[in-house]
Amino acid sequence: MADATGGGGSDDGASDDGASDDVVRNDADGVAWIALNRPAAGNALTAPMRDQIVAWLHEASADLAVRAVVLTGSGDKGFCTGADLRSQPSAPDRPQGAPPRAVGEPARLIRNGWQRLIEAVLDCEKPVVAAVNATAAGGGMHLALACDLVLAAEEARFIEVFVRRGIAPDAGGAYLLTRLLGPQRAKELFFFGDDLTARDAERLGLVNRVVPRAELVDLAGAWARRLATGPTVAIAVAKHLTNRALESDRSAAFWEEAVGQELVTGTEDCREGLAAFAERRPPVFRGW
Repeated sequence: MADATGGGGSDDGASDDGASDDVVRNDADGVAWIALNRPAAGNALTAPMRDQIVAWLHEASADLAVRAVVLTGSGDKGFCTGADLRSQPSAPDRPQGAPPRAVGEPARLIRNGWQRLIEAVLDCEKPVVAAVNATAAGGGMHLALACDLVLAAEEARFIEVFVRRGIAPDAGGAYLLTRLLGPQRAKELFFFGDDLTARDAERLGLVNRVVPRAELVDLAGAWARRLATGPTVAIAVAKHLTNRALESDRSAAFWEEAVGQELVTGTEDCREGLAAFAERRPPVFRGW
């Protein structure tokens, strides 16, 4: 596989909170490339890796120099095969007589863990492109599906692996998959946990494009650079309105659309777009 970080540009290096080189970032041409970098472990996600990705996505929203994000995996074993269950953070000391697992603790762990990661992708104000190089399983599948655009290598597989472990889907899976496929198709994947090929995922509408693995990074780079030269605020509003569309009634959706349009028409990019149209030239958008 080609360089999973897109090549070139300045490397922001490892995180300061323990993720080390297990997740790496490289910025180039207005694109933040984030690569899960534990190929021997199928890029299974540790808590420090998750926290670093969340932090970078939050930073991307506020950073005018970042206008698109690519999320991918290193190697050819996995895009992300879910959580690394061997790397759970240690629990704080418990008071005498406390049970090993108090009511509310597992739910809190999920809310503050994978759900927070999925929310960071959905709420990022810059478009996020998933370049799924290999297997996306469990939470890793949901991480890919939370992205705004999904590109996949021909060898990629998507697996709702939870049922194989005797557990229910988490990481926002029911929320995401039901909206993408409808309840019947979602239940089929949840109930059986069968491997879904990249081509089948494309046919179902879960994936935008499928290409040979050797072409994946190039395609992701081309799409991301195109997004990075677009009207960034207009794209952010389009993302918000689309994500909200299935949760709003008509009145709320129309109101949000009107407010979003008012915000966008106040941007310099909008003025540039209108001027370029009048002058019959390509627009040059700057992101604000």
